Amino acid sequence: MQSTDLGNKESGKIWHRKPSPATRDGIIVNIIHNTSDYHPKVLRFLNVAFDGTGDCLIAGDHQGNIYVFDLYGNRFNLVQRTAQACTALAFNLRRKSEFLVALADYSIKCFDTVTKELVSWMRGHESSVFSISVHASGKYAITTSSDTAQLWDLDTFQRKRKLNIRQSVGIQKPPLPLVKVIEDLPKNKLSSSDLKMKVTSGRVQQPAKSRGSKIQTRILKQDLTGDFESKKNELPDGLNKKCLQILLKGYGEYPTKYRMFIWRSLLQLPENHTAFSSLIDKGTHVTFLNLQKKYPIKSRKLLRVLQRTLSALAHWSVIFSDTPYLPLLAFPFVKLFQNNQLICFEVIATLIINWCQHWFEYFPNPPINILSMIENVLAFHDKELLQHFIDHDITSQLYAWPLLETVFSEVLTREEWLKLFDNIFSNHPSFLLMTVVAYNICSRVPLLNCNLKDDFEFFFHHRNNLDINVVIRQVYHLMETTPTDIHPDSMLNVFVALTKGQYPVFNQYPKFIVDYQTQERERIRNDELDYLRERQTVEDMQAEVDQQRVEDEAWYQKQELLRKAEETRREMLLQEEEKIIQQRQRLAAVKRELKVKEMHLQDAARRRFLKLQQDQQEMELRRLDDEIGRKVYMRDREIAATARDLEMRQLELESQKRLYEKDLTENQAAVAKEMRADADAYRRKVDLEEHMFHKLIEAGETQSQKTQKVIKENLAKAEQACLNTDWQIQSLHKQKCDDLQRNKCYQEVAKLLRENRRKEIEILNAMVEQEAKKWKEAEGKEFCLRSAKKASALSDASRKWFLKQEINAAVEHAENPCHKEEPRFQNEQEDSSCLPRTSHLNDSSEMHPSTQISLNRRAVEWDTTEQNLIQKVRNLRQRLTAQARHRCQTPHLLAA
Repeated sequence: MQSTDLGNKESGKIWHRKPSPATRDGIIVNIIHNTSDYHPKVLRFLNVAFDGTGDCLIAGDHQGNIYVFDLYGNRFNLVQRTAQACTALAFNLRRKSEFLVALADYSIKCFDTVTKELVSWMRGHESSVFSISVHASGKYAITTSSDTAQLWDLDTFQRKRKLNIRQSVGIQKPPLPLVKVIEDLPKNKLSSSDLKMKVTSGRVQQPAKSRGSKIQTRILKQDLTGDFESKKNELPDGLNKKCLQILLKGYGEYPTKYRMFIWRSLLQLPENHTAFSSLIDKGTHVTFLNLQKKYPIKSRKLLRVLQRTLSALAHWSVIFSDTPYLPLLAFPFVKLFQNNQLICFEVIATLIINWCQHWFEYFPNPPINILSMIENVLAFHDKELLQHFIDHDITSQLYAWPLLETVFSEVLTREEWLKLFDNIFSNHPSFLLMTVVAYNICSRVPLLNCNLKDDFEFFFHHRNNLDINVVIRQVYHLMETTPTDIHPDSMLNVFVALTKGQYPVFNQYPKFIVDYQTQERERIRNDELDYLRERQTVEDMQAEVDQQRVEDEAWYQKQELLRKAEETRREMLLQEEEKIIQQRQRLAAVKRELKVKEMHLQDAARRRFLKLQQDQQEMELRRLDDEIGRKVYMRDREIAATARDLEMRQLELESQKRLYEKDLTENQAAVAKEMRADADAYRRKVDLEEHMFHKLIEAGETQSQKTQKVIKENLAKAEQACLNTDWQIQSLHKQKCDDLQRNKCYQEVAKLLRENRRKEIEILNAMVEQEAKKWKEAEGKEFCLRSAKKASALSDASRKWFLKQEINAAVEHAENPCHKEEPRFQNEQEDSSCLPRTSHLNDSSEMHPSTQISLNRRAVEWDTTEQNLIQKVRNLRQRLTAQARHRCQTPHLLAA
């Protein structure tokens, strides 16, 4: 079983080798989705759906990534990123490339797998959709949640039915919808004081627990006026307009189930089938033949209904064939009543007659009079907003006309639009104009923040975050508080229904302009038809000329091909003959070459044989020369060895001559025997060398191969040596480059060092100057210190002397109390003058001898200490100066 990780890829292969199902469970491939973020994690696939053939499936994970897996084509593609978890998936729509996906925000979207675009967005569920079932025809789909099941038309993507169920009960194809039943009390029970209406919420045909179900009843009370029964409020089918307005104010909208019925009664549609059929029978109006080009609509049925409705309106009144905004005005009603074209036509016609009064008086321009009414009402109720429009050159054609010509279909959702027109059709035609003013007033905050014209245009052509209920309440407020002189209802007629039998003539427009435009359009159409006919004639003639030219060219080409074929065959014959001649010449040349080669071979064989004989003779001579030389060499070696042995032996004999005289005879015999043995060994050696020489001749060929092998090895070694040498050269080159680079760096560093040395010398000079100043200051302070110490020492000495004198006097007095004390000082100074004065401290004549000795001793000690201190300061200064000089010289040494 293979495993495929989707990762962050948007497309790729499902498997990369031939798939083979697992033996136990039959699984072909295991698909996983891992993210490659900072914190990797596995994305879980929540839902999977197959198409009808089973060759393709779609899968969605909990982050909203939707993949399509084509099993037949072995491809997967990421078709959508919804950014939220999908709760259900479905294929098998009528258009095979589309699929439905239910999302976590309770909405259902339709996407296209080819274009990857959003086709439709369906809303209506109030809880998560857990199932989507598509009909076999692909036209309908049922979406199921915990509380409702809804039936959708996949051609228009509109909801057809809605089924409400209990949470504790599953869906059971009869359905049990939750409906609202509106019951009117019998007319004979109505009193003139109150009106009661019951709105009952219950279930229809409930099979079980029907007794326990509760019926909720809401009773609406309304005081009746005296004209409640007036005929102007009576509508067809027994409805009353006043009652409907009361119901509308109470609930804000009409019940969805009865909305179309109420609209038909409010508008009092005559349902003129014959008159409408006559308009339809006139066919598609020429103005709307190419409607799909200007207004491309996906649903072809909706396009046909729109085309027929617009054509019927154009046949009803000529003005509508030239009204550019008529498709925008009619489209929401066509989409709403597409299954009943008669009602659709009459609703639009009634809207034009009543709510579009005075729209065509300035045709083909927008209705300036209507826009002026809107601007007057806006000026009365919100001057600041109008001034903001004026300041930014925004006219009513921008903030009012887009809402009117589209009847709010571009800025509202379907439900909001239906709720709005419930109120419009139930009120005076001026209600539509007041709605434009209310929409601007309720949107004043975002509008006041707009400063660009493009922003205003975007705002009035797209949906905005606005509560339609607030707008409707504002409209009613404007209807009640607007002054009569500017109120639109004073300038617009009351509601007038279409006449029965035949439709009324609509001529509320400048007829001469329409007639002129019609004439101009007819003239242009005739000119265009004439031009088309002429162009068709010219094209036909051109086609005939082109056809004749083609035929002539074909005939000429055929003749040319025949001529070329004949020439080609002649050339082929000549070439064949030339080839035969050339082959004969080549054959003769080959024969000559073979003869010459044979002669050369014979001559070469003879020369090779002679050379072989000569080589053999030369080899034999070289062998003999080598043998002779070898024998001479061996003889010389033997003679030299023998000479050396004889010399040694002679020495030995001389030294032992007397000792071995007895054995002389025996020694001579031994020597003779040894010489014979040497001769025999020499002969055996010669024979062995002869044998080896013959083997050498036989192994010459083998030796040649060995030599070639050795030569190749040596060549390889030489090449390797060359490569090594090149590598060494490159290494030396790199080293040289590195040396140059390093030298450059050294120079830059030396430059920086020199600059640093210069700055350091300047700093050191400044420091030396500062040092000299500090030393001078220190010397001054030392002098002051010495003076202060001397003064302090003298004061101490004087104080000690004074105390000693007082003690001596006390002792004398104690020994001789009767002795009269003599004054110690003869001068006329006061008692305070007994202390020695500072100016006379150095005068030894005024001090006691012992005090003088002590002072002299201290003075000597102070002088010695001062000299020592001065010497220490000088030594310290010299040492600091030497260190500074050493620091100045160190960078020079480093640079050197």
